[in-house]
Amino acid sequence: MRIDKYLWCIRFYKTRSIATRACKQGKIKIADAIVKPSREVYPTDIISARKDQINYQIEVLDYPPSRVGAKLVDLYRIDRTPKEAFEKLDLLKYSKDYYRKKGAGRPTKKDRRDIDEWIDGDSISEKE
Repeated sequence: MRIDKYLWCIRFYKTRSIATRACKQGKIKIADAIVKPSREVYPTDIISARKDQINYQIEVLDYPPSRVGAKLVDLYRIDRTPKEAFEKLDLLKYSKDYYRKKGAGRPTKKDRRDIDEWIDGDSISEKE
């Protein structure tokens, strides 16, 4: 079975064209080698896929006959993605929650208080 079709059948990607595009962009690897969408997948292959800033590790168990339901996906693959990858994603979300790009409008009240506190903190340490 083609790798793009396999990734679509196990519901890793929503559409087959998205899976094909990911292969062409080099986000899908087997044995640390970038693969084309037409590459055949065999049982015991370990697929490395980069999606949503996480490097997933998927082991192929069997070929699904067609696109399967979400409850049946685990019959055809084993997710070997380390738990640390998901923890890093959570930390990344927290770090981006408060970040604003420079020039993205006026500072909020909280921004202004933080700036004033930072400036006042510097002037106190200079006086001492």
